[in-house]
Amino acid sequence: MSHISTLAPGPGNAPAVSSRRWWTLTTVALAQLMVVLDSTVVNIALPSAQRDLGFTNGDRQWIITAYSLAFGSLLLLGGRLSDLMGRKRTFIIGLIGFAGASALGGAAGSFGMLVFARALQGAFGALLAPTALAVLTTTFTIPKERARAFGVFGAIAGAGGAVGLLLGGFLTEDFNWRWNLYINVFIAIFAVIGASIFVSHTTHEGPRPKLDIPGTVLVSGALFGLVYGFSNAETDGWHAPQTWGMLVAAGVLLVAFVLWQRRAAHPILPLHIILDRNRGAAYSSVVIAGAGMFGIFLFVTYYVQSSLHYSPIQTGVGFLPMILMLVLAAQLSTNIFLPRFGPKVMVPFGMILATIGMVYLTRLGLDSTYAKDLLPPLMILGFGMGSIMPASIQTATYGVDRQFAGVASALVNTSQQVGGSIGTALLNTLAATAATNYVASHLPPTAEVAAQAAVHSYAVAYWWGAGFFALGAVMAALLFRRRGQGQSLHHEHVESGSQTDTVYNNDDDGERVSAGVHADASAPVDGAGGPADEGSEPDHLGRHRA
Repeated sequence: MSHISTLAPGPGNAPAVSSRRWWTLTTVALAQLMVVLDSTVVNIALPSAQRDLGFTNGDRQWIITAYSLAFGSLLLLGGRLSDLMGRKRTFIIGLIGFAGASALGGAAGSFGMLVFARALQGAFGALLAPTALAVLTTTFTIPKERARAFGVFGAIAGAGGAVGLLLGGFLTEDFNWRWNLYINVFIAIFAVIGASIFVSHTTHEGPRPKLDIPGTVLVSGALFGLVYGFSNAETDGWHAPQTWGMLVAAGVLLVAFVLWQRRAAHPILPLHIILDRNRGAAYSSVVIAGAGMFGIFLFVTYYVQSSLHYSPIQTGVGFLPMILMLVLAAQLSTNIFLPRFGPKVMVPFGMILATIGMVYLTRLGLDSTYAKDLLPPLMILGFGMGSIMPASIQTATYGVDRQFAGVASALVNTSQQVGGSIGTALLNTLAATAATNYVASHLPPTAEVAAQAAVHSYAVAYWWGAGFFALGAVMAALLFRRRGQGQSLHHEHVESGSQTDTVYNNDDDGERVSAGVHADASAPVDGAGGPADEGSEPDHLGRHRA
């Protein structure tokens, strides 16, 4: 018979609060910083690594693609493994594996070894990133403290790329490109010590859920095809058979995956997680923000280094005001504005600010200066991203059953990864086409024409980035619930002739998780992140067969 779980936190079933939760946040922040830093840090190191190891320009993309393919395709598997194996164990395995792969890459003596190490990094990153967010989701259950924690996490997620530019420039110029990989080992050492002491154990009672092997294969293949297809579009174009072939295959596999999840006994991604209106809007917002954010870092970096002739360290320092604004906005958003106005206001507000910042960037030219022309849009963009990311991440993971916190967290990382892949491929293609057309219409192709063509191509990319954010503002305003409408935190669980009521309990020594439980990771909330109206009915009851 069917049973609708309607457990709400109260004296008898509310999770207790761990006294070590703030140290847990520090540990999770270190792990998140290590993963987010890696992409931009390695980008800065690529030219030096190419000279040292002697690989070609055509081969250079594989240093990035190898990581992206492994990371993007294995994220949902990594998130589900954290649900099944226990978060503390999975977290520590991810940290050690990521650090080991980084050390292997730093010591690489050949191109093949470096590519292998980067793929290994991506695999362990796919295990680590969703587990880190799941630990945060299940550790902080008090709304005000949860807001602070997600403010920190969201700020790192948004600003990590810019911090990577600064750190990568410093390490490459003053040390060696290999230290851009070795640095992860030192971060991981502190994170492993912190995880061993402060992250709680997860104890499963009753029959352990099984891993959905067919679903894992289908979704991993689909994500592999998506990331590979968009990566290939950057180098070989959209007309290449490998590009559209992979994207078509990814679409077919995604459809097959959804059909399988509807009938799987132990789905890797229960569809009620993404069919909830607020969570679906949050994941979509992360995709759009990821697409636009990657464009900011990519083309602004191109501009300041090629047009303004900044060094890598100067480039990183130039992004610092954007980072500070992002951190400020993240704290204000999660602690003050999100509880008061909800994601329906805060996410579109951030998207509109980001749109304004991107339009502002289109004014940049060869005679522009940093203080007058580049600093204002970077600060606007920083405040916008600080309003989007923490609110979206918190909403995407709020109210998810603890037994699915890992895979729900993995969806956040997957959304950002897919958004980044789409944005980078589209914006690169559009910018390259714009540069070619500009040169063709301004013959002869002198050095001055080439420089103007580059700036023009960046402006085209900024306009399209502004379009992404404008679309995101409209979408978020339409999809997120209004305050007081309630949030779907419960779902219907269908048992074969039986029903189960099991409650999650938590204490300072660890997290106690029972099989068949459908208690929520936090109190029911409305669209604003505040307490739901008592007695309100959920808009959606997700279903899956047990």
